[in-house]
Amino acid sequence: MEYGSIERELHVDASPEVVFEVISSPVHLQEWFPDEARMEAVPGAIGEFRFGDLTSPDVHVAAFTVVEVEAPRRFSFRWVYPEGEAAAADNSLLVTFDLIPSGAGTTVRLTESGFREKGWEAAVLEQQYQDHSQGWDTHVPRLGEYLGRLVATT
Repeated sequence: MEYGSIERELHVDASPEVVFEVISSPVHLQEWFPDEARMEAVPGAIGEFRFGDLTSPDVHVAAFTVVEVEAPRRFSFRWVYPEGEAAAADNSLLVTFDLIPSGAGTTVRLTESGFREKGWEAAVLEQQYQDHSQGWDTHVPRLGEYLGRLVATT
């Protein structure tokens, strides 16, 4: 297996504007991705995702840096980089959401790349790739479900 990038695609019955808001706003992100998000959708802004029991010392905190904000077409961020360092192409993973109008809805194309560039040993690379792949297998359907509920109530 190559472990180069993870790609997922989802069609939703929501406009690119609505989808963009859901993937770039903390109040919406918390409904389908992390348990808590702290961020501004501004290139260069540093934010945090928190996964798990927010009252526990074992909560997983993931720092990230917003890279691109092109409403309503693209949102991307870099994460999984060393604490105290700035996110860069050789020390982080890049997550990109491309939003493509499709009929009355939107095709959401998610790509996470940078696994090989991290320089991990083979076993670590494989484990990280599998962990992230399984994570997106959980979170991308949750994104679709949340958008379905959101659009149904408006």
